[in-house]
Amino acid sequence: MSDSTVTEPEGREQSAVPRGVTSGDERSLLHRLRAPRRPRLWFEILLIAVSYWTYSLIRNAVPERKGAALRNAGWIWQAEHQLGIAVEETVNHAVNSVTWLIVGMNYYYATLHFVVTLGVLVWLYRSHPGRYAATRTVLFATTGVALFGYYLYPLAPPRLMNGGRFTDTVMVHHTWGSMASGDLKHMSNQYAAMPSMHIGWSLWCGLTVFALASVPWVRVLGLLYPATTLLVIVATANHFWLDAVGGLLCLTFGFTVARLWYGTLPHALPRVVPVRGAHGPLLGAHAP
Repeated sequence: MSDSTVTEPEGREQSAVPRGVTSGDERSLLHRLRAPRRPRLWFEILLIAVSYWTYSLIRNAVPERKGAALRNAGWIWQAEHQLGIAVEETVNHAVNSVTWLIVGMNYYYATLHFVVTLGVLVWLYRSHPGRYAATRTVLFATTGVALFGYYLYPLAPPRLMNGGRFTDTVMVHHTWGSMASGDLKHMSNQYAAMPSMHIGWSLWCGLTVFALASVPWVRVLGLLYPATTLLVIVATANHFWLDAVGGLLCLTFGFTVARLWYGTLPHALPRVVPVRGAHGPLLGAHAP
């Protein structure tokens, strides 16, 4: 009797300890994964390169499904007429009549989409390392979810739609403002117009700069950038207005993912974080 009475609670006590330790370890690991940390340059370069390569590979591997893409373009155009916002054709013809302006927009469409996005990432890495990972997560989640749109809803751009009177400004002015026009059209899926990542990325850039920049005129430029991009994608007949709405919805998803993972929006995280050494944080080194 006495032996069994002593042994039984000891067994319960021994079985309870590992469960408590394991639970604490799991919570500690999750906390470390979600905590802001200083990014590593080599890892970020590799991550961006691999991620963009994967995104381009999947996007261009999505079946073009020309028939469905043209039908969807017709439906979008009809829906915009019913909503009273089908002014893309007017904008396209008006801007195309000013040669220097439309040529500039062609090159804007081809270059700033990448240049500005990479520039904002570099700025975040250097000036806001504590917010870098969360803000980068927004961009990656936004881009990732866009792939579902390309697969589920193939869409021809206005310049390729049946019965449309849009001008393909790259073809007319012999510029290289679009990977989906001219000699480069076979390198990109021409029917992946919904959602517009030109809008998704430019809004990410603009909102990030507006939220984190300290110079007022730079914050204003941050807001002007996505607004100008919206005009460019319509004027060059690469997107409908509603493609921009799709880009906005993808960005909203990206911010939601970051908010759920980090517990707050990226701009609310500390600007800098402690540098971690071999035995933990080095106090006083880039401390918030």
